[in-house]
Formats: sequence, C-alpha cells, structure tokens
Amino acid sequence: MTVRAGAATLAALTIVLAACTPAKLAEGRVRSALMDAGLSQPNAACMAERMTDRLTLGQLRKLQALQSPKRSIADYVMTVRRVGDRELIEVTVGSALLCASGLAPERKPG
Repeated sequence: MTVRAGAATLAALTIVLAACTPAKLAEGRVRSALMDAGLSQPNAACMAERMTDRLTLGQLRKLQALQSPKRSIADYVMTVRRVGDRELIEVTVGSALLCASGLAPERKPG
C-alpha cells in the first residue's frame, strides 16, 4: 500500500468513525427503547434525538428498562415519573410535549 493510499484509507476511516459517534449510536438505541415502550415511531424518533442530546448514558439506560405494550405518550411520562430522576423526568416531559405537538424542530413531518 502506498503512502497516499494509506492516507486516503485513514481519512475514510476517520469520516466513518466520526459519523458513528456515541450520541448517534445511543440515539438509535433510545429510539428502539421508546418504541419497545409503546411509543409511535415518529414520536420515538423525535424524542430520542432530543433526549440523547440532554441526558447522560446512565439516565438513558434507565429509560431502556421501561418496556411495555403499546401506550400513549402520557402513559409513558407517568411511568418515567416513577423512576424518580428529576432531570430525566423534565427532559422526557419536555420532549414528549414538543414532539407530540409537532413544535419540536426534531419532529419530521409524516
């Protein structure tokens, strides 16, 4: 492998790794966990994007444990309130309100 080819490979690898930041990986997991908890795909996608920017990995893990059958955002928020983490509750409630109302910039039309 030439030096130029090696540099090109390294540059490509760096771009790929930058695109797979922990926040983006966590966002996919949070979206899946929200859907497993019964939220619709559009609300889960919107909320996951907001929540991964605002919560710690430990808080996100707490959310991952809240799986249940299909439920409304209001039911989900009530379940999160039982976790007892004030910041987690505030971010979840804010995300739920903004995403469900369509006012969140993260909410994709659909």
